[in-house]
Amino acid sequence: MIRIANGQGFWGDWLEAPVRLVDGGPIDYLTLDYLAEVTMSILQKQRQADPQLGYARDFPPLIGRIAKTVQERGIKVVANAGGVNPVACARAVRRAAPGLKVAVVLGDDVLDRIGEFLGKGYEMRNIDTGEPLAAIRDRILSANAYIGAFPLAEALATGADVVICGRCADAALVVAPMIDRFGWTPEEWDKLASGIVAGHIIECGAQCSGGNCQVDWENVPDPANIGYPIVEAETDGSFVVTKHSGTGGRIDTHGVKEQLLYEIGDPRQYITPDVVADFTTIQLEDCGPDRVRGFGVRGRPRPPMLKASISYDAGWKASGALVYSWPQALEKARVADRITRERLAQLGLRFDEIHSEYFGVNACHGPAAHPVDDPPEVQVRISVRGSDKRAVDRFTREMIPLVLTGPPGGTGYGEGRPEVRQIVAYWPALIPRGEIRTRVEVVE
Repeated sequence: MIRIANGQGFWGDWLEAPVRLVDGGPIDYLTLDYLAEVTMSILQKQRQADPQLGYARDFPPLIGRIAKTVQERGIKVVANAGGVNPVACARAVRRAAPGLKVAVVLGDDVLDRIGEFLGKGYEMRNIDTGEPLAAIRDRILSANAYIGAFPLAEALATGADVVICGRCADAALVVAPMIDRFGWTPEEWDKLASGIVAGHIIECGAQCSGGNCQVDWENVPDPANIGYPIVEAETDGSFVVTKHSGTGGRIDTHGVKEQLLYEIGDPRQYITPDVVADFTTIQLEDCGPDRVRGFGVRGRPRPPMLKASISYDAGWKASGALVYSWPQALEKARVADRITRERLAQLGLRFDEIHSEYFGVNACHGPAAHPVDDPPEVQVRISVRGSDKRAVDRFTREMIPLVLTGPPGGTGYGEGRPEVRQIVAYWPALIPRGEIRTRVEVVE
């Protein structure tokens, strides 16, 4: 049995979680999941500005903090903190923790190969819309293929203390230690599928151990000290989800099932680079306090294609907000919205979309929200998006004047004009598996 802990569910997650995992009890592997689709474009822009950037900069100082414990206890760290520049990330880790051996997995970044792929006749159509990639060819910001667990296991086999990769399937971070320790082969579909399920359960960190839960959320024990999840994996593929004793939070089948429903399509075929897992075969049972056992997962052969995560420039956006207080807070907010729209029209400004929200009334649930007759305060937020940056910038100058020219009682404008931001859109596509060639390097 091996114990695999996950200490980050996204870039920006609780900084203390990984430290508490390595200090709080026995673990064999620590995984850290930093990347989301849009994160890759942010990192790509950082690397374009500075060739030494393009990775999760929180990661090297974290490794510096835990290096002594990692080395003394023989803990292996597996993280996708490399973003679009895994080698630079590894060098920063070596500077922060010179006693650790660091390996990187390369080959997922295909930004420079887009022309090659299109030249070979791969249209790389948008999975959701069917449009060919050529429609946005000149606006692409980043392009990465989702790699699986076997290249990460290959990196662990070098004896590395820290393995760093770029864009991989989230659950691959957890499956790789199982392959490394148990020697699973690419054709052991059921075992791999079980590993994928275990990885999917803990990939979002404390979301499976009491955080962001819907069932009895107000009675989650000690949420300020929530324990991040640990998978106790067996060689036959069965596993137990748990956490360190004495930590806050809660692990039970209700919370685990909530996480299993997170970001899945057809539950009968959860497609990953390594295997297609059938979530309808999962068996779960509470097997003790803060312990959930999973078993019986079935898998099918991996797909011939890999998913590519592509981001592109889709124009500009800005959002401005004002708060109106009682009495007639909602009426005031609606009048402010109407005035803003009329002034934008008078200026001849055109946008792809103008969207207004009323926080405190129905911003979250829209028409499904319970009616609020006379709210004590309402925030109106007006957002625009379009391809004309000058028009979007002009919009940012139209809300603050409402403080003196609009309904009474407006406040919440202390931050000044809203900022114009670039819109980064997501383009999911497929690429033949054979086109993606990964390699492992040990960074000295």
